[in-house]
Amino acid sequence: MSFDLIVKGGRLPDGSRADIGISGQTIRAIEASIEAEAGRVIDAAGNLVTPPFVDPHFHMDATLSYGIPRINASGTLLEGIALWGELKPLLTHEAVKERALAYCDWAVSMGLLAIRTHVDTCDNRLLAVEALLEVKREVAHYIDMQLVAFPQDGFYRDPKARENTIRALDKGVDVVGGIPHFERTMEDGRRSVTELCEIAADRGLMVDMHCDETDDPLSRHIEQLAYEAQRLGLQGRVAGSHLTSMHSMDNYYVSKLLPLMAEAQVSAIPNPLINIVLQGRHDTYPKRRGLTRVPEMLTAGIRVGFGQDCVLDPWYSLGTADMLDVAFMGLHVAQMTSPADMRRCFDMVTAESAAIMGLADYGLEVGRKASLVVLDAGDPVEAIRLRAERLCVVAGGQVVAEREKRATRLNIDGRPSTVERRLRPEGRCP
Repeated sequence: MSFDLIVKGGRLPDGSRADIGISGQTIRAIEASIEAEAGRVIDAAGNLVTPPFVDPHFHMDATLSYGIPRINASGTLLEGIALWGELKPLLTHEAVKERALAYCDWAVSMGLLAIRTHVDTCDNRLLAVEALLEVKREVAHYIDMQLVAFPQDGFYRDPKARENTIRALDKGVDVVGGIPHFERTMEDGRRSVTELCEIAADRGLMVDMHCDETDDPLSRHIEQLAYEAQRLGLQGRVAGSHLTSMHSMDNYYVSKLLPLMAEAQVSAIPNPLINIVLQGRHDTYPKRRGLTRVPEMLTAGIRVGFGQDCVLDPWYSLGTADMLDVAFMGLHVAQMTSPADMRRCFDMVTAESAAIMGLADYGLEVGRKASLVVLDAGDPVEAIRLRAERLCVVAGGQVVAEREKRATRLNIDGRPSTVERRLRPEGRCP
């Protein structure tokens, strides 16, 4: 048997070493040693070979727009939303598409091959919707992209949002979104959750709702979202994104809420980089950490995936499409520092987020789509610690990005000529 591509000598996330044989777009063999002809052989040389990174929450219509027309001076969520309102009239189809494609290039270089992006539907032109639908088609052979119909200004608060959200779904947007905490009243927020979930159920779509992205402990729309998931038979197809109000909620109430979410199979998508930057802005000290209750959710059996959310846009002035940065921040803010917890943080930017997106063909298994990343690390925890370089990225059986392994030269008498920050195989520092 021959292969188009063999990745040899890699270390899989479970610690085993294996060769991976690829034919066409499919993984055909994963064995301790594959001795066969191949069109190309990649020597992974003991480096970590992992499924691609997955971002279950992003805003590609705004990405790389930082500074247009101005910078978010206060750094708050609400100023970011106001700034986005100023930017929207200035958007052109070409500019949105150009920035989105540039970001996709960044993503590929970082081994990020699946992205769920929200797209604002509170624009009568639906300019960003149409631009991102084009981007989705153009990158389909190397990035799995899902679009979420997102009424940024409120499903009821904006007079045209309902109509435009339906129009966006009719055009082929994949997922139903919402922002109940931004409606004028708590009751309007509750009603918006109900109607948006009904729309999703009628169309057989998934739901991913910005939910309770606030420091207000009385913002409890996640409870309604869990209720609707059960009522409408949407279990396993619903995600609540952000959920930051939970960091301020009464502990007794949370002890009731988490089992409701687990029973309804509602997933959670915190966004560590953005949540830690935007939340707690009205606090003096003690200042709230800005992240939902990730360890408690995991203990309750709730699926959690970490999202990037923003890169160089009205809400966030940094970012490089690196999901290891996201895992690194999430690990710190959630205080998940045991070996098992750090490994779970890696899973939350790979397999767990893939499951939230419903990517059935994802993973390093025979018969699955041949997409993988070779990292300059020995295991998932080391990959997070180093924010490891991506040495090779394979998408659908094709090598789409690669770089040479680099070591830093030292010029110090009596010390080694080069240095790198990886551990030795036995797990000890030099």
